[in-house]
Amino acid sequence: MTQPYTGHLLQDVMNAADGLTRAEQRIAGVIADDPAAATRLSIAALATRASVSEPTVNRFCRKFEPLGYPEFKRRLAQSLVLGIPYVSSAVEPGDDTGTYTAKILNTAAATLQGLQRQLPGELVEGVVDRLLAARRIFFCGLGVSGAVAKDAEQHFFRFALPVSAHEDILMQRMHAAAAQPSDLFFMISHTGRTRDLVDVAELAAARGASVIALTASASPLALASTLAINLDVPEDTDAYMPMNSRLAHLAVLDVLATGVSLRLGDALQPHLRAIKESLLATRHSPNESRDAKP
Repeated sequence: MTQPYTGHLLQDVMNAADGLTRAEQRIAGVIADDPAAATRLSIAALATRASVSEPTVNRFCRKFEPLGYPEFKRRLAQSLVLGIPYVSSAVEPGDDTGTYTAKILNTAAATLQGLQRQLPGELVEGVVDRLLAARRIFFCGLGVSGAVAKDAEQHFFRFALPVSAHEDILMQRMHAAAAQPSDLFFMISHTGRTRDLVDVAELAAARGASVIALTASASPLALASTLAINLDVPEDTDAYMPMNSRLAHLAVLDVLATGVSLRLGDALQPHLRAIKESLLATRHSPNESRDAKP
């Protein structure tokens, strides 16, 4: 099975460990022990160190998209040049402050760097088209994804679009049951396996509404949507609090919001100015704290 390539090959190799055969895991282990040295090994030398055959090394390389050993080494070297060494995002009980801080920040940075490959321009354009064409936009999510949906509402209402965010599954179902063909349901879920969200997507689609899913590729939610933004972010949300997937989803929403803003252009400026000016009376002036008497 080909593994999703995020743009950071060393991270991809380590994240794929559970899906590799024992022989392939030995190859991954050799690479992880000294990635820089692995970029200089011939295929024969790597096979010898891992106690496997050269064809096994080639099969291992092809699991990270259809490429041969020379291309695999080139991408491995590129991942080292990025300056973000692979560190498992799984925090261990014995980790000290510096260790778990480095794990979280390095993995988050690698996740964001890998987004561009999973977010082609034509997909972004297609989603922006649908957002601008919708009569009403419903951002839907549960749990952590519900908070992401609220963030989306904060972004998109500023563009004078009819948006709302919904974290309550009963409200989501009722809106989906009353959906019109001109409505758009934007479903957010890292795993795409939450039955309630899939049900809402199917209800809305049955009413003729557009359904966009921000979720994992080939997931039930992706398959139930009109258009899916497939993000394969390595993260075990069954065991750990979602971190990298949340950052990835927020970044994608920033990209989409920027696309909408650029499309609307100068016509949007009076609306944005009115919103900004409405907040002036709620804030202290920048010099107020300095002018305050002790």
